[in-house]
Amino acid sequence: MKLSWRNPRRILLLCAVLDLLGMVLILFGVATIWGKSLSSQSTWIGITVIAYLLFGWLLGTYTVLGWPRLSRWTLIQRLGLCLVTTLMFVAILRWAINPSLEIWLVFRSSQVSWLFPTTLWSLMVRVGLRRGALQAEEPKLILVAPEEEALKALQAWNLTPRRIMPRWLPSEVASLEPSPVVLAVSPSVRHEPKYRLLLEELELRDPRECNLTTPLALAERQLERIPPALLPDPWLSYAEIPWNALFSPQRQLKRVADVLLALLLLAVTAPVVLIAAFLIWMEDRGSVFYVQERSGWLGQSFKVLKLRTMKVASPYAPVTWTLPGDDRITRVGHWLRRTRIDELPQLINVVAGEMSLIGPRPERPELELQLEVSIPHYRKRHWMRPGLSGWAQVCAPYASSIEDSELKLSYDLYYLKNFSTWLDLLILLRTIKTILKVAGR
Repeated sequence: MKLSWRNPRRILLLCAVLDLLGMVLILFGVATIWGKSLSSQSTWIGITVIAYLLFGWLLGTYTVLGWPRLSRWTLIQRLGLCLVTTLMFVAILRWAINPSLEIWLVFRSSQVSWLFPTTLWSLMVRVGLRRGALQAEEPKLILVAPEEEALKALQAWNLTPRRIMPRWLPSEVASLEPSPVVLAVSPSVRHEPKYRLLLEELELRDPRECNLTTPLALAERQLERIPPALLPDPWLSYAEIPWNALFSPQRQLKRVADVLLALLLLAVTAPVVLIAAFLIWMEDRGSVFYVQERSGWLGQSFKVLKLRTMKVASPYAPVTWTLPGDDRITRVGHWLRRTRIDELPQLINVVAGEMSLIGPRPERPELELQLEVSIPHYRKRHWMRPGLSGWAQVCAPYASSIEDSELKLSYDLYYLKNFSTWLDLLILLRTIKTILKVAGR
């Protein structure tokens, strides 16, 4: 079983809820067996529960649910690491705070008696979910389109292999597929007179058993991105995007949050930036900051500020992509990129209104000239302020080619069309996870 086509994060949320339910029930069982009261343990219960779920999220015990094949040994390793990390965290916190002896839950024997059965429960939950337990049967995804359109659509799914792959069938054969089924019918097929009666018949069927949609809508819903190759021209005007709504509370909230959080982060991370700047200078005695022209809102250029992570280059050097293992990256720069510390000076751009905390990543104008010619709808990513992080940054790898840029654009277009405060919060959480795991590049 792969992630559900209905809501790719539904199974992950269900798994977290089941973990929480198991923790609570097992704790009550341990307290009953030992004859202990839980009345004075609430603070440490909350700390342990949050720590277990948080470390499970950071260490990928939920991520494995999205893998095409579930490795039992990998799952056991990650759950075991989550158990050990949680036990160590509570032990260190107990040593630092030294609570009274009435708090029996912090003792090592109590923690092991509670968390070891919880880990076994978590293992059973994940294996059960992967085998289809506690879920309705997933519908078959069928693609009904001309060959050229079908190949474009299937190529989009191949770039996101963790999702359920649709099958390409002729409309006559697709209509005979047993329920439940989702038929992604191309608009070009819908307009053909010979298929009109067949489609009308399909639309009369129970929508819970036979769901009609389009390849573009299916890709947007399941892949959570909008492949530019599947888009018609024209598509989505500036007036239609949620961010452009007049007197939009979400738009105003976004700007207020940008300024307040940016100022807070500047104050909190100032020592980190100073230490990083000193290390950059010590390595090669070069400049600490790197100022570069980028394209911003509605294509207007601005100067972005970063900590320098590459060797000092000639001002006449040609503009090129940054590739994996690029020898221009310094030793200090390697770690600054992995932790995203090199991006912190851009908080000044956020306060100035040139950037947002969340949005499409700003690109260099010299590279964009080629990208706009090669990728349809590319300029639409300028319809929102560029961001330090964004849906493309947390979902796709670093762009080092036109193909990579097209993949990232598909996520930017999804964010543009589906902008909301909740999506920004999700991106923020995934950004924090990337930073804590030192998974930047």
